Amino acid sequence: MNDKDIELLEESFKKFYFDHFNLIHVPENPNQREFGFQKFGSGMNRHISLKTDKELHLLLMQKVPSDVYVSNACYSFPNLPMNEKDWKNAELIFDIDAKDLGVKSREKHSCVKCAECNEVSTLQPSCPSCQSNKLSKITLSCNDCITEAKDQVKKLNEILIDDFGINQDSIQVFFSGNEGFHIYVNNSEFQSIGAKERAEIVDHIMFRGLIPETFGFKKFNSEKTSLPDFNESGWRGRVSKTLYGSKSMRAKVSKEIISSGYSAFQKQLETIKEQIGVRIDPNVTVDVHRIFRLPGSLNSKSGLVKIFVNDITKFDPYVDACFIDSENTQVVANCPIQFTLKNKKFGPYRQKTISVPKYAAVYMICKGIASSV
Repeated sequence: MNDKDIELLEESFKKFYFDHFNLIHVPENPNQREFGFQKFGSGMNRHISLKTDKELHLLLMQKVPSDVYVSNACYSFPNLPMNEKDWKNAELIFDIDAKDLGVKSREKHSCVKCAECNEVSTLQPSCPSCQSNKLSKITLSCNDCITEAKDQVKKLNEILIDDFGINQDSIQVFFSGNEGFHIYVNNSEFQSIGAKERAEIVDHIMFRGLIPETFGFKKFNSEKTSLPDFNESGWRGRVSKTLYGSKSMRAKVSKEIISSGYSAFQKQLETIKEQIGVRIDPNVTVDVHRIFRLPGSLNSKSGLVKIFVNDITKFDPYVDACFIDSENTQVVANCPIQFTLKNKKFGPYRQKTISVPKYAAVYMICKGIASSV
């Protein structure tokens, strides 16, 4: 990213923060939170204490950060080094990212950029210009990926309510500003638990570590084996619905599973794990000292906003999270694939000087497939 790119992005981000202060607020107990930020082309600044919206807004206007973060944890001394902060509690946060979901159509919306000559091309093992294999993958907007991520959010929401007794009002969903969602659990009994207990929650949600005995399968005496009923709650019910398909098939499928033996059922459970478990990033939930992108702030990987999602089904991130203005902006674009923002299609462009709305220019520069003129 060159100086002209940084100048355009900083100007665009500053205007966004000036025009949309209403989207950005310090969280509850701000004096107990650790804040952090990055500027374009520089490292992370952490261990910052902010107490009011006014202080936050002042930071945004003076520093014009590329990214702004805040801890889910509360500390006695948030501005001190980590080992001196005195951790008090932290909200449960789950991260669902489209890049981890294995969506088949994702390849159609991806390209590669060469680290040696900066050539951008469709997916291939080496650079068509200099033959280098030092390539970074770039993925643009993809509705299939977002749809799959939404489905994971819905599954997680169901488990949090049904298995953990969390009230729906305590669950908040945010679009991450790039390709995924952050799910917050606020004001719950789980805020005071540590990393070990959070790891156990992660295992449950991801359907990890479950064994045939959990579902009534006896390893050494198949006559006493009794698989779960179709309408049971929790994982027993979810597994039975996946295995049987319908209530009327329980007897037939159960008999087949039991006759196939313990090891076969164990492999079957492993096979359906990806299908029925929620594909969250386990490290995010377990880490009680992580700082997360601040809701209402811009994501420098896309120029889109991390924004609250009221209705996950209707939410369209490439419209609802796109707040940069539409001023005509010239860039040199090297974008071999098409993408959509605000219901408008852009690309493909082959090393071409174009005039596009600023939100599209910012998006491409953030993705590394365009440069400011």
